[in-house]
Amino acid sequence: MTMQRIGGLAALICAATYIFGFTLLVTVFAESGFGTNDIDAAGVVRFTVDNQALMITWFTVIYVLNALALAVLVVALASRLRAKSADWATMTLAFGLIWTTLVLGAGMIGNVTTETMAAMAPNDFDSAVQTWEALHAVELGLGGGNEIAGGVWILCVSLAGIMHRAFGKIVVGLGLLTGIGGLLTVFPPFGEIAGAVFGLGAIAWFIAVGLALLFKRDVVLSEPMQS
Repeated sequence: MTMQRIGGLAALICAATYIFGFTLLVTVFAESGFGTNDIDAAGVVRFTVDNQALMITWFTVIYVLNALALAVLVVALASRLRAKSADWATMTLAFGLIWTTLVLGAGMIGNVTTETMAAMAPNDFDSAVQTWEALHAVELGLGGGNEIAGGVWILCVSLAGIMHRAFGKIVVGLGLLTGIGGLLTVFPPFGEIAGAVFGLGAIAWFIAVGLALLFKRDVVLSEPMQS
């Protein structure tokens, strides 16, 4: 199996981790406001203590598994671009690995936070809530509260696709939309909406990239951009 096909599988895994994350956010975690600005810290700590295995699974899938698959995709896309432009390939590789590292770090912090809450809460609930708020802020800073690193990487890949005709219109269009959404998450008034645009856009983009790499659908997904 070629690196391009492996990268295609990795892209679909990335999409699957996002779908898993969104599904839990709008169902199991909805009551506590998890993933929104109206989050109930005490409610999350109680839920974490009662559902430690689920929380560890959540963080492992949306962060750790995602980061591992993302690393493979980053390398595969850089390899695809290298034939077009060595400089752009190197730049996308650098930004992609930065994002991968941040996402992996967020997952490790999330899992440690879960274990810490399970140990602290039964003895000192108030301190557990305060500790969770501090650690959650670190987690969000690395991988969930803003999507600057991911937005920059996807934008770079998309711009390289435009300039060097490395990707088709669907991949590039979804990439530009998703990347801009990621950058807008840094501005509080747009945070939640931009985050949703980035997350949903990333799902579509990962799927489009995955299909392009797996099946080499040059006409549909990798059609050269017209000048």
